[in-house]
Order: sequence, then C-alpha cells, then structure tokens
Amino acid sequence: MERPKKNPQRVRTRYTKEFKLEAVRLLQLGQKPATELALELGIRRNQQWAEELSRKDGNEERAFNGPRGRPSADQLSEIDRLKRELKKVTEERDILKKAAAYFAKELP
Repeated sequence: MERPKKNPQRVRTRYTKEFKLEAVRLLQLGQKPATELALELGIRRNQQWAEELSRKDGNEERAFNGPRGRPSADQLSEIDRLKRELKKVTEERDILKKAAAYFAKELP
C-alpha cells in the first residue's frame, strides 16, 4: 500500500549529475562560503553531494547514479536481464556436470 504524500503540492527538484559535480567542484575551490554558493546555485545549504562523492572515493562515474545512489531503471533492467541469463547458464552447466559424471561412470 502506497503512503499518501505529506504535501502533494511540493515539487521535488532533480539536479543532473553534471550540475552536482560542478557544485561540488565550486565548493571544493573554497572561493565562497558554502551558504553563499548554495544561494547562488538555488539549492539547499545542506545538500550532501560532497559527502556522496567522497564516499565513492571521488569517482565521478560511480557518484550520483540515481536517487540515493541506486542504479537507474535502465541499469536495473540490465542487471535483472543479466541475473536471469546467469541463472539459466548456471542451470545448464549443472546439467552438463551431472551428465558428464553419469557417462564417466559407464566408461570402463
């Protein structure tokens, strides 16, 4: 059951990966205080993008992949497809192992 939203009029702002990376870069330059930078960019002061980037060891490819760092829908569908394929191949391998063991017994 889906929970009702607390404030249905509120629109969540989504920022692109590039925007987040640029905001973190500007913050790390240290030319302006974080509060002033947040006001200029039109974001909340308590965005935790710098911490997320540091948790990913500064790897820009791994940072900001979907909400809360989860993979995007495209990545999830690819992961699901690969899991199904792996399961099928594993079952086929197990059948071949059993067949090889069966025929190995029959050889003199």
